[in-house]
Amino acid sequence: MASLRDVWLLNFSTFFFFLGISVVTPVVSPFLVSLNAEPFLVGLVAGVTSFLSLISKPLGGAVGDKGYRFHALVGGNLLGLLAGVLYVVSALTSNVYLFAFARAIHGFSMGLFFPSSLSTAVDLAPAGRVGETLGWRGMMFSLGNIVGPAIGGYASDLIGFGGAFALTAVFSTVGALLAFMAWREVGDVAGHREHEKASYRELLRVTFVSASLTLFLFSMSYAGVTTYLPALYKSLSLPQSLFGYYMMVIGTFSFMTRLIGGRSADRRGPLPVTTLGLALLLMGYILLNVYTLPPYAYVSAALIGAGFGLAVPAMQLMALGNLPQRIRTMGSGIYTMFFDLGTLAGQVALGYVAQVRDYWGVFPVLPLILGVGFITLYAPVIWGKLNAR
Repeated sequence: MASLRDVWLLNFSTFFFFLGISVVTPVVSPFLVSLNAEPFLVGLVAGVTSFLSLISKPLGGAVGDKGYRFHALVGGNLLGLLAGVLYVVSALTSNVYLFAFARAIHGFSMGLFFPSSLSTAVDLAPAGRVGETLGWRGMMFSLGNIVGPAIGGYASDLIGFGGAFALTAVFSTVGALLAFMAWREVGDVAGHREHEKASYRELLRVTFVSASLTLFLFSMSYAGVTTYLPALYKSLSLPQSLFGYYMMVIGTFSFMTRLIGGRSADRRGPLPVTTLGLALLLMGYILLNVYTLPPYAYVSAALIGAGFGLAVPAMQLMALGNLPQRIRTMGSGIYTMFFDLGTLAGQVALGYVAQVRDYWGVFPVLPLILGVGFITLYAPVIWGKLNAR
C-alpha cells in the first residue's frame, strides 16, 4: 500500500531528473558554438534529444506496462547519469560528436522515464486525489525547469562547461536513489501481468483521444510563443534577456496554479478546469497580439502561465484517470507524444507563416489554433449526446 512518503519520493525523483536535463539547456548552443560547430549542426544536435524522446516513449510505455515501471524510473535517471559523464568527457576532449551521442542518450532517458513517472503518480495517488497528485508532480516538473537553466547558466560562467555538465550526473544520481527508495517500499505497482495481456485498442476511448488531440493543438499554439517570440525580439535587436523574463513569468504562474488545477479537477471534473485553463491561454494569446513587446507583454505571459498550470493536470486526469492500469504507462507515453508532435507541427507550420508574413504574422494565428482545441476538448460531450439520441 502506497503512502504519502512514497508519492513524494516519486515527486522528488521527478524534480531531480528534470533538473538534470534542464541544467544543460542554456549551455548546449554556447558549448557547440565554442567548438566552432556550423549553425546547421547546432540545430541538429539541439534537436536530437527531442527526437529520441519522441520515438522512445512507446518503448517506455511498453516497459512500464510489463510491470517494470520503477525499473524505468531508476534506469532513466541512470541513463541521465551516463549522459552527464559523456558531456563532461566531450567538454574535456572538445568532441562535438560525443556530445551529440550524449544528447541522444539523454533523449532516450526521457522517453523511458516520463511515461512511468506519469502513470505511477496516478497509481500511487490517494483515492479521490489523482488530480491533486498530478498537480504536485507537475509542480516538481515546473520547478525543475525553472531552477535548472538558472543553475546551468550560472555554473557555466563560474566553473566552465565541464562543471555545468557534471551537475547533470549529480542530479541524475540523486533522482535514481530517490526512485530506488520508493521502489523498495512499494514494489512494482503494476506487478508482472503475464497472464493479462494488454490491449492497446482500449486507448481509443473518446476521452483519451479528445484529451490527446487537445494537447496537440495546445502545444502547437504554445510553440508559436516559445519559438517565434524570441525570434521577433532578436529581429528587433532587443536583448534576449527580455524573452527570458517572459518565460520566467510563464513558469512562475504555471508553478503557482498547477496544484489548484489538479485539486479543482478532482472536485469539479477535468472538463471545466481544462476549459478555464484554455480560456486563460486564449486571453493571453489575444493580449499578446495587442501588446507584443515588453513591458505590457508580460501580462500575457501571466495569463498563459496560469492557463498552462490549470489545464495540464486537468487534461492528464482526463486522459489517464480512467485508463486500465495494465495500459496506463503506454497511455502516458502516447499522450505525452502528442505534446512533442504538437510542438514540432507548430514550429514547422508557423515557420511557414513567419516566412510569408514575417514574425509578427505568427501571433494572430495562435488563437485560431487554440480555438480548434475547444472543439476537440468537447468531443466527448458531443459524442455522448449523439449516442443518447
